[in-house]
Amino acid sequence: MSDDPNKEPSDELAALKARVEELERANKPKEPFKPEPYQRYDPTANFTLPPSVVREMAAAVPRGFMQDVVRDNRAPSGRPGAIPSSSQQSASVRGTGGLVGWQHEIPIGPPPGVNHADRLMDAQDAKDRAELIERDAKMKAMQQMAERGK
Repeated sequence: MSDDPNKEPSDELAALKARVEELERANKPKEPFKPEPYQRYDPTANFTLPPSVVREMAAAVPRGFMQDVVRDNRAPSGRPGAIPSSSQQSASVRGTGGLVGWQHEIPIGPPPGVNHADRLMDAQDAKDRAELIERDAKMKAMQQMAERGK
């Protein structure tokens, strides 16, 4: 087994067994991931107010206030606004011009005031175009001067 004649076979066997155990421990798979149990968020965890102040604030709320809030939230609020109570209600609504029922169609077109905005934009476009032409003319003049100077 070994080249050392002074070494006993039982020592070598014990050393090999220890080595095998060490390798098996190193090769052992890791434990599966276990998430931490869910902990509910506590907004008062880092609360710096003294307990006496918290008691005073709680005492300032009237008795039964929160029950009333919850009850109001759960209570029906009457008829939904989108459902009319009868078909007669719509006939009583007056349209433009005091007419009842069907109205004359309103033609689709640009909203009022667009012509003013169009004129303002056209004027600004003309100014921008003039500035571009002037800048282009200056650049060409500078290039001609640079070419003459060479």
